[in-house]
Amino acid sequence: MIWRRHGRDILLVAPFFALFGLFGVWPVLRSAWLSFTDYHATDAPNWIGLRNYAELFADERFWTALANTATYMASVSVIAVLLGLLLALSFGSNSRLHQAVRVAFFLPAVAGGVGAISAWKWLANSEAYGLFNSIRAAVGLEPARFLGDPQWTMPVLVLVGVWSVLGYNLVIFVAGLRAIPEELYQAARLDGASRWQQLLHITLPNLRPTLVYVSVTGMIASFQVFYEPYLLYGAVETLGGPLDSALMLVTYLFDRGFRQLDLGLASAAAWVLTTLLFGLTWLNLKLVGRER
Repeated sequence: MIWRRHGRDILLVAPFFALFGLFGVWPVLRSAWLSFTDYHATDAPNWIGLRNYAELFADERFWTALANTATYMASVSVIAVLLGLLLALSFGSNSRLHQAVRVAFFLPAVAGGVGAISAWKWLANSEAYGLFNSIRAAVGLEPARFLGDPQWTMPVLVLVGVWSVLGYNLVIFVAGLRAIPEELYQAARLDGASRWQQLLHITLPNLRPTLVYVSVTGMIASFQVFYEPYLLYGAVETLGGPLDSALMLVTYLFDRGFRQLDLGLASAAAWVLTTLLFGLTWLNLKLVGRER
């Protein structure tokens, strides 16, 4: 009966579910199983239980990568959300100037990737021809090793991270602001509410779903950062930059899995990363409040 009534529909969606199962579900299940095995790509996987997780938590580089990733995520998420909201409040109208500003800030989201990181690598180059060092020389400061000094690593990565997502946050916040009924602001002005009171009691409460969305997606994206530290600081001898100051969880996973071919431990690291992402998302929803 089901086949007779919905057979055509089942045939139409069957290719999607087949591809999803083959390239989506199966790799996830395979990775979960490999995380409990000793697997180096050349030999058959050998079941070892929780040994990969024990080795992972005993690895000092893993904790360095976790600390770097948490610092990067917290910095980029907070700065990009606050600046995105501030820019949306300042340039959210339909005037030509505000439209041009939004386009300018959104361009990095379109033109990002390897080319953009290559440009940043030139901007922050430690030599005198790097733009940042040229500016420092113009004001009488000594050149800084932006890509070679551990104390500059996180500021550079955070700057690049905020630059890459700020325009996206700006556009999402503008859309959220325009969804707030204008009648609320008109009633508040009639009651004598100041702009600050309107922001606190109308804008922010009504913008809460947008804040939740931007915060959660920003945290997830920041926690999975890879190509920025990889392209800016990756080298033949190490992927973590000077003193592993640019080592992130995904670059650590890449290093163990595809350079050292320890795919079992890399799978364990991937599942730890997944668990942390689920935990952070749940915590964020709990703290900010789930909107229906």
